[in-house]
Amino acid sequence: MTGGMQPWRAIFRREFRSYFATPLAAVFLVVFLFLAGIFTFSLGGLYERGQADLRPFFDFAPWLLLFLAPAVSMRLWAEERRLGTIEVLTTLPLPLWQAVLGKFLAAWAFSVVAIVLTVPLWMTVSWLGDPDQGMIIAGYVATALMAGLFLALGGVVSALTKNQVIAFVVTVVACFLLMVSGFPVVLDFLRGWALPGVVDAVASLSTLTHFTSLMRGVLDLRDIAYFVVGIAALVLATAFLIDWKKSA
Repeated sequence: MTGGMQPWRAIFRREFRSYFATPLAAVFLVVFLFLAGIFTFSLGGLYERGQADLRPFFDFAPWLLLFLAPAVSMRLWAEERRLGTIEVLTTLPLPLWQAVLGKFLAAWAFSVVAIVLTVPLWMTVSWLGDPDQGMIIAGYVATALMAGLFLALGGVVSALTKNQVIAFVVTVVACFLLMVSGFPVVLDFLRGWALPGVVDAVASLSTLTHFTSLMRGVLDLRDIAYFVVGIAALVLATAFLIDWKKSA
């Protein structure tokens, strides 16, 4: 590993450990796993459907992440601003983008840990039947990518405020709008006054559209690029906003 990679790795390790330094991490993980089980076995009607797969879990996963990802991301920069430590962090002898990247990757890694802890659900449906393992793997990849996108968006919002509650609420609203942008009711409303190109652009922004495509086992590079490019753009936007507010 080159020396230039060390700063973001140090930030990553510090931030990742900090998630487990308080009981909040345990509470978050327990709530996530509890809801995942409820959505899969109860609300998803796993037994009633008579089909052993994780489709119910992945169907509900975006709505679960809609609240849980902002709960993780709200502290990324809002807490630093509230405590006044953001000035210290931004004056350290390391590129700002590395600090932003390290904090984002720590939040994403913590979220991936939560997602991986649902593997017993996978083991259960595999024991109950013979699910399509490829589709389950694709569903996990899609869920991790959506979590990353929501966290990156939450990082942008968190960089703009020192109030974690405001960061949480605004991120939930922003993620919700991003999810429903491909819904027929939204597109029908836009068709009444917007140009066709605008309607198509809004439809292409829907996270649910790309998530559903991946969840079905169709590993289209366009869907993967949507999440990867979106995450990269939002992480860069976070670095830009922090630098802008520092110099303002």
